[in-house]
Amino acid sequence: MPNTKSAERRMRSSAKKQAHNRTVHTRLHTLERNYLELVGSGKSTEAASALIAITSALDKAAKTNKIHKSMASRKKSRLAIRLVKLNQPAAPAPVAPVTAKAA
Repeated sequence: MPNTKSAERRMRSSAKKQAHNRTVHTRLHTLERNYLELVGSGKSTEAASALIAITSALDKAAKTNKIHKSMASRKKSRLAIRLVKLNQPAAPAPVAPVTAKAA
């Protein structure tokens, strides 16, 4: 329990900040999960719009210091790479060279 009035105010203030930070982190997690589900199911157009949404949310969270700016940059890069891999055509399976056996 706080011993002074200012400590009481700080306790209330930090509780509000903690609640807001929790909502931001939860929203980021939800957006990322939805994006990964779209990528996993192969829906590239919906995934592209979801990538825009999560990129924007990460930038806003980094701007207000809810997450570190390097973390936001790293996540955006890794999520974008997944979309690029989804849009690339599948490479054909490598064929083993046929060698003649000496009989």
